[in-house]
Amino acid sequence: MLDKRKFYIGGQWVDPVKANDLEVIDPSNEEPVAVISLGGQADTDAAVAAAKAAFPAWSQIGKAERLAYAEKIAEIYQSRAEDMAWAISHEMGAPQDMALSSQTGAGLFHIQTFITAFKDFEFLRPLGDHAPGTMIAWEPIGVVGLITPWNWPMNQVTLKVIPAIMGGNTCVLKPSEIAPLSSIVFAEILDEAGLPDGVFNLVNGDGAGVGTQLTTHKDVEMISFTGSTRAGIAISRTAADSLKKVVLELGGKGANIVFADADEKAVIRGAKHCFNNSGQSCNAPTRMLVERSIYDSAVETAARVAEETAVATAHQPGKHIGPVVSKQQWDKIQDLIQKGIDEGARLVAGGPGLPEGVNRGYFVRPTVFADVRNDMTVAQQEIFGPVLSILPFDSEEEAVEIANDTPYGLTNYVQSQDGERRNRVARQLRAGMIEMNGEARGAGSAFGGVKASGRAREGGVMGLEEFMDSKFISGWDRSAG
Repeated sequence: MLDKRKFYIGGQWVDPVKANDLEVIDPSNEEPVAVISLGGQADTDAAVAAAKAAFPAWSQIGKAERLAYAEKIAEIYQSRAEDMAWAISHEMGAPQDMALSSQTGAGLFHIQTFITAFKDFEFLRPLGDHAPGTMIAWEPIGVVGLITPWNWPMNQVTLKVIPAIMGGNTCVLKPSEIAPLSSIVFAEILDEAGLPDGVFNLVNGDGAGVGTQLTTHKDVEMISFTGSTRAGIAISRTAADSLKKVVLELGGKGANIVFADADEKAVIRGAKHCFNNSGQSCNAPTRMLVERSIYDSAVETAARVAEETAVATAHQPGKHIGPVVSKQQWDKIQDLIQKGIDEGARLVAGGPGLPEGVNRGYFVRPTVFADVRNDMTVAQQEIFGPVLSILPFDSEEEAVEIANDTPYGLTNYVQSQDGERRNRVARQLRAGMIEMNGEARGAGSAFGGVKASGRAREGGVMGLEEFMDSKFISGWDRSAG
């Protein structure tokens, strides 16, 4: 079992001042794979102090130097890809191939995308021709606390750490205590890149401990959090007394609207997307809204996709889904599947219990419910497992109404070959992201939502701006440079 009880503070790997140990459980076999320490107040204080001490110098270094560090991080990250994938597979159960290509690959993609955006980013720019003496200056905020989840660990870590430091901030990262190993590898990468001491710090801990300590710390100027809506609300409350900037990327209950003229692969694509990462994605299209004339065939197709989706250990190659992350998560999903049955949804694939032939590990059967009403629990609550709810609709207006009838507003999807209708529906859907006909958002698009999904905008130019304050300066002498 790996011993990973040290924290990265002030450019050094240090022992916790006083901490409780926690085993990291491999969800494929329920065996401990590592032991970490959960930090206490003294550890949080030390990390914040290191970040605060590093801020004056780091905030003033030039753009070219910050860019060089980011490029060095990208280079080292690529060289550590196998180590990163191993960590992700063992901590949260992403299958071996997916852990390398998608999970680890997402981190590299974001680093490279930020590098591209940063090269053209103007930290000082004129307001406009109408006000030649007024300038907008983008300035670092200060010490930022970064709290990340377990489901896409490097996706979220890179979406926070990279723009934070490129914007001139210093930071303290608290990754999920359930899946901390990938963040420890990431800290090793930043250490090898030679960042000045204290620019990046890592303290492991849980939400009630280190998470709350960062959120309430007087020297932390900003909290960027990704996780559940419940936790996001709690963070907003605890951060209010110190008037920190709080940025939240929270849950989702994505609607995938499939019109009768959708392409022949639309339903297959939507079901596979729902089951991807064992359903543990906040932007998963977990509500499939199908026009009634093709409803029955769509239900049959989705059920077939579920039945054909292999479930197996994360420690073997192949195109399959792995376990969900923990026993607590498995229990929650089982309860919600049973709730769907009890409330009258028609179970057409999957269901409660472990997949056939499995007696160990947190594996969930890919599950499809048909004849779901939008007021049912499975249509309203984020399940965070491979569970798809299918609902019929009769008109475009009804589809939009059902899609928007949710507390969440992260990602919605539209499938139709009618371009005018796609565009019209996209503008009416209340979500931060709309993807249509299987086309992914372009590099540099911001990730984030509205309503109970939070209002973060992570990635690209907007992701850089999120970690900076804007300053408006009038009377600027542009001839003086």
